[in-house]
Amino acid sequence: MSAEERRESVVRAAITEFARGGYNATSTEVIARRVGVSQPYLFRLFPNKQAIFLAAAERCLEETRRVFAAASEGLEGEEALSAMAEAYQRLIVEDGEKLMMQMQTYAAVAAAEAAGDRAFGEPLRAAWGRMWGDVHIALGADENETTSFLAYGMLINTLASLGFPADHRVWSGFHISSGPAE
Repeated sequence: MSAEERRESVVRAAITEFARGGYNATSTEVIARRVGVSQPYLFRLFPNKQAIFLAAAERCLEETRRVFAAASEGLEGEEALSAMAEAYQRLIVEDGEKLMMQMQTYAAVAAAEAAGDRAFGEPLRAAWGRMWGDVHIALGADENETTSFLAYGMLINTLASLGFPADHRVWSGFHISSGPAE
């Protein structure tokens, strides 16, 4: 495997491990073991644990952005909104790990900020901003629609992260076919 292929393997493994344990509880040793490399080799690919986490978190946000962009391509207004909502529903049902990684990302940035490290969250705010921008354009540059769509998505993230089953009453106000967790 080339170094780039190994880096890719590390990012995928890091998404899995950080999604499970968060930033502080996940060791680089467990990531290295999952990839099948030594810790020293891991640190030749990435300078430190923070760089690994940021690469995994940015990948997750970028993949979500791409899901929205692909779903809304060529659509406008309600059609774009519905297509992005359905695509996101599929994403969290089919790849719940990415949802949990997103939630761990928000927690890690909040913890870093509380500790006085604003720089930690800068690349993640930039990635989230790109996603916001794409959604905003897909929804006709309507700030209210963009805010509502993303707020709705964050509520879905919260309820799904808390493990509410699809038939629970908390999902009753959603305008989706069967809830995000079937």
